[in-house]
Amino acid sequence: MTAASLSPPPLSPRPLSQRHEAVLAFVLAASSSVQPGILGQSLQIPRPSLNRILRDLLTAGLITKQGAGRATRYTGVNPAKTAAQTLPHGLASPAEPGLMTWSATARSLIESLQLPLAARTPVGYESRFVGDYVQNESSLLPPQLAVDLFNAGRSKDQHPAGTYAREVLQQLLIDLSWSSSRLEGNRKSLIDTKALFDLAEHADPIDEDTIMLLNHKNAIEFMVDAVPTDGITVPVVIDVQALLMRDLLRDSRDIGSIRRRVVNIDGSVYSPSNIPMLLEQTLHLIVDKVRHIQNPVEAAFFFWINVAYLQPFADGNKRTSRLCANMPLMLYNCAPLSFLDVDRTDYATAMLGVYEQRNVSAAVELFESIYRRSIEKYSVLRASLGIPDPVRARYRTTLNELMQFVVFHGQTLDDALLHVTVETADLTSLRTIVHTELDHLEQYNCARYNLVRGMTQKWIDAGRPR
Repeated sequence: MTAASLSPPPLSPRPLSQRHEAVLAFVLAASSSVQPGILGQSLQIPRPSLNRILRDLLTAGLITKQGAGRATRYTGVNPAKTAAQTLPHGLASPAEPGLMTWSATARSLIESLQLPLAARTPVGYESRFVGDYVQNESSLLPPQLAVDLFNAGRSKDQHPAGTYAREVLQQLLIDLSWSSSRLEGNRKSLIDTKALFDLAEHADPIDEDTIMLLNHKNAIEFMVDAVPTDGITVPVVIDVQALLMRDLLRDSRDIGSIRRRVVNIDGSVYSPSNIPMLLEQTLHLIVDKVRHIQNPVEAAFFFWINVAYLQPFADGNKRTSRLCANMPLMLYNCAPLSFLDVDRTDYATAMLGVYEQRNVSAAVELFESIYRRSIEKYSVLRASLGIPDPVRARYRTTLNELMQFVVFHGQTLDDALLHVTVETADLTSLRTIVHTELDHLEQYNCARYNLVRGMTQKWIDAGRPR
């Protein structure tokens, strides 16, 4: 595929969306500063969407912010500024140039998406987009590209499902949580995210950026545990959305449930379906097709695109789709998809092409770029972790015995060490290895220590005593 640079169109201020106008008008009309909670309740705008709108208006200089956390208030800068104001071109918008170098095919799509909203034909959800897709016959990705990416990203070793993701989990938690949150307007840096996760048990999530990141972390950890044992199911997808949106939605009924209210896509002429039964049935159909697609990379792309296009939840659909895309990759021990280094404008362009035209050309190119980046990063990381630990190698049999003493026989680790022979110089290292293995011991990996599942689960339920 021949790539060419997309000549950026002349930049001009873009008009406020209807929601931006409503928020700005409310703030300007208020006799005093306004709390975000009052804005969301009065205008019926979900809190994550409201936060993005407020950040846009702040950047545009149309409102000011006072206080922090629960004391945050907003005030209009100048009552003379009306809802006809515009946002600066520096904000992410599908009509603006991003960082991707698009092909001629994608450029043609992008040009059509840059037309004013009034010049684009309103469209609704088209069920044939998923209904006409035949697993292992149809392909949203070019078939050879799907094969090439699978060969590049798959683990060459024979390990249980989910092994690859667990081996790079600590880095994946940071990368995917930060990049996915950043696409939602989160302002925390990558360094902030790492520091937050290092102190996750002691963090006080007083602001929504922090909550969003911790929710991503919890959802990813849940997937790594649930997908290898439960597989890809609708309940797992719904649980992911519930974990992602915990404490972020005003109405708790929108968390972990199929949408029962109207949603609108800002800056788009696409209107998703608002029929709950259709949303639920189609989500089941999407998941069923994902489970039967043989190439996990094609399955990941199909999952990512279709969950975002369907919009089955009241909020959090895009972030849910990004995490769901990792499920097939986990099952087949392929490199995870972290969405690192994705420009928000490029991401919006890819999504808009699917929403309005069911055209995946830009999404394909974006997916290929970010997945090759993920493959490169995590294969290097995994290789660096694959160097055999000399202590672990020397005490393989001893480690097996210690795990059985603690889990099966109920001994403390100190007592168990009295039954084995260990060089004094290796004692501290071996103790650390045993603690790490006990921390990560689960039903699905206990057989490597000749432990039975029932006894292992009983030990876990007792609080992992050692």
